[in-house]
Amino acid sequence: MTTTASRGRVKIQDGQKRVRVYLNGECVADTTGVKLVWEKPYYPVYYFPQADVKMDLLTPSGEEKRSPSRGTATYFNVKTAGQEAENAAYTYPDPQIEELAGLVAFHWRAMDAWFEEDEEVFVHARDPYTRVDALASSRHIEVKINGVTVADSTRPTLLFETGLPIRYYLPLTDVRMDLLRNSDTTTQCPYKGEANYYTLDVDGELVEDILWYYKYPVEESSRIAGMVSFYNEKVDIYVDGEAEERPKTMFS
Repeated sequence: MTTTASRGRVKIQDGQKRVRVYLNGECVADTTGVKLVWEKPYYPVYYFPQADVKMDLLTPSGEEKRSPSRGTATYFNVKTAGQEAENAAYTYPDPQIEELAGLVAFHWRAMDAWFEEDEEVFVHARDPYTRVDALASSRHIEVKINGVTVADSTRPTLLFETGLPIRYYLPLTDVRMDLLRNSDTTTQCPYKGEANYYTLDVDGELVEDILWYYKYPVEESSRIAGMVSFYNEKVDIYVDGEAEERPKTMFS
């Protein structure tokens, strides 16, 4: 049974998946009793029962950090054969929230790999309340940059992701491919996978990393494989002839 508790600004929920974390190829924690803790409102953090953590790999670093909602965290270095991650783990020895007692959390980027069951997870823990739906559509989508039409399609796939504007994924052949310039930029999304980017050359002006695609998206987002999408926040998008207002997001 999954239970959820809220303490002040912190929400805590029992996880239902097996979660593992690795450093330098060694499994540091492995549990089926993970707690999801929303330290911030955007996504949760995995907290592991100490019994499911290799505590002999953790050494107190002497660092502490005070949270007004959770109490004072004690930090640990995590050391495996040939690698040490400083201040990578933390606990609350005397937490203000009783559900945090006896739990260990790890800083995501300090560790090498994270898994839910046998699937690797990237960027941060997945939020069970975030949903991604990719739906085929016949809406007419036109994308303009500085008045120049750079994409025109009646075969989009609309991707609806909780908390973000609709993303219009278009077949590459419906984009001005003569304007595309390869980019070395890549990013990762826990719900879609690894994205690659294109820069556009519009009348001699380079618009850096303005559109992206997922060559091999995770299975849940497989419908957008090989299709490209633009930042609604940075281009002019017309849907069935009507101009969309540019949304205000972290990508604006």
